[in-house]
Amino acid sequence: MDPYLITKWLHILSSTVLFGTGIGTAFQMVWAMRTGRVQTIYSVSSGVVVADWLFTTPAGIVQPLTGLALIHMAGFDPFAPWLLATYALYILAFVCWAPVVRLQIRIRDLAAEALRTDTPLPPAAHRAYRFWFALGWPAFAALTGVFWLMVTKPALW
Repeated sequence: MDPYLITKWLHILSSTVLFGTGIGTAFQMVWAMRTGRVQTIYSVSSGVVVADWLFTTPAGIVQPLTGLALIHMAGFDPFAPWLLATYALYILAFVCWAPVVRLQIRIRDLAAEALRTDTPLPPAAHRAYRFWFALGWPAFAALTGVFWLMVTKPALW
């Protein structure tokens, strides 16, 4: 099979996994937090942390690697404005995602402690969730922008 098509397929597949896992786990976390049930929050946040390590992290690594390979194979100028915008948006998504992973782990650990001590979820978990929620929006918008740039390849400037 054609190396370009294999690379493109891996790039599209990893973008689907990255975006799909991100939006799916975000929905689950929001839904769990809305219940206010410590057991549910612990269970879901545990799964979200695992999903990030199993799916989001590898897809997030494959994306730039296959993207750079595609740029080279297709003969695109790596400094084309639409690619520069893509790099910036991808970095923004990563900068938002990195603390989100830590916040998910914190929420999970605080929920585990609340379960162990049979107490309500502490205010620190709610603060971590609010920060987690706020970081999700720019990451989501950035990846949506990356999709648009990849499809349209506009002349930006």
